[in-house]
Amino acid sequence: MRYIDFVDLKYRPSVDDVICEFQIEEAAGISLKEAAGGIAAESSIGTWTQVTTEKSYVKELGAKVFEIDGKRVKIAYPIRLFELGNLPNLLSSVAGNVYGLKELKHLRLEDIQIPSSLAKSFRGPRFGIEGVRKLVKVYGRPLLGAIIKPKLGLKAADHANVAYESWVGGCDIVKDDENLSSQDFNRFETRVSETLEKRDKAQEEVGEKKVYLPNVSAETEDMLRRAEYVKDLGGESVMIDVITCGASALQSLRNRDLGLVIHAHRAGHGALTRVENHGIAMKVIARLVRMVGVDQLHIGTAVGKMSESQDEVLENIKVLKEPFHGLKPVMPVASGGLHPILVPDLIKIFDKDFIIQAGGGIHGHPDGTIAGATAMRQAIDATLHGISLIDYANDHVELKKAMSIWMTR
Repeated sequence: MRYIDFVDLKYRPSVDDVICEFQIEEAAGISLKEAAGGIAAESSIGTWTQVTTEKSYVKELGAKVFEIDGKRVKIAYPIRLFELGNLPNLLSSVAGNVYGLKELKHLRLEDIQIPSSLAKSFRGPRFGIEGVRKLVKVYGRPLLGAIIKPKLGLKAADHANVAYESWVGGCDIVKDDENLSSQDFNRFETRVSETLEKRDKAQEEVGEKKVYLPNVSAETEDMLRRAEYVKDLGGESVMIDVITCGASALQSLRNRDLGLVIHAHRAGHGALTRVENHGIAMKVIARLVRMVGVDQLHIGTAVGKMSESQDEVLENIKVLKEPFHGLKPVMPVASGGLHPILVPDLIKIFDKDFIIQAGGGIHGHPDGTIAGATAMRQAIDATLHGISLIDYANDHVELKKAMSIWMTR
């Protein structure tokens, strides 16, 4: 079959088809239909030339280009092309070799629709939004998280103390940064043990539930061993860098079913998502990792230091929360350059079911981490009570000092 034979604009997808929406920029001298057909062919049963090994029964498995709208192309894939419960297989097909085709100058996977039978072959989130709230025992407001800063360099004992001060100041959650693993200055086991001890101390002192998210990202067997270590020491959550660890490692962690909240950091996503005409949209990644079973996912901020627009962030939120074949909704995480002054905008964008994750916006407070965490909680309280931060700061010194630092940024 030729590439063009994979274009059938009269085809109507079945409920069991996987539907991918691509944005295409074809190479010079190549028609859009040929380029689109190349994607459908190379991601299903076709190749660059006629082959004598093709059997008549194979043709029914061919993907079909069924819609072309400008540079937007929709392709339907029969579900039998994919092994159930195998995310690497799905990605290798629809977002794999096709990116190297010479018929394409640029290619971006903008969206993917998953049929029920495929989605339900994955575990999905164990906890989701409701389960996370039940664990933390916080309702009616966003959760507040701190990221340990500096992200690298602290010894385990100092790391644990920063976490303790974050919790005492009002944070619900404290997490490692994405590139903290088990370096010689801060070994994983020591850090987890000492930080969980500080968690227990903070819980007893302030009477609030506190959660620690250690970064278990590593070679898969090491990652699973580390997650089990966290569980054995009384931890309730772990963090994984889902892009750099990869689809297989993420599935291995979820399928081990350790009863731990899985917090997904998206380190490396920009290499895939940031260019507007090439790569993979963040909402595609969000939908797929929800299907596998993360409970919390970083999706941008629309404010702060990350690049996504508000529309993009809202799309990501929708993907995490909308009905999806009975799988639980995922808690969105806003993280990157956040500080108290941005809290009203964040709540306006995200509503209440999300995590505000701050690093410099807490630890950069002139009076230290405890005051920084307190200022963030004050900003949340003020916003939820409909009081302007300026007015609220008149009676809350921590917020007032924070605003003096970040008001002009």
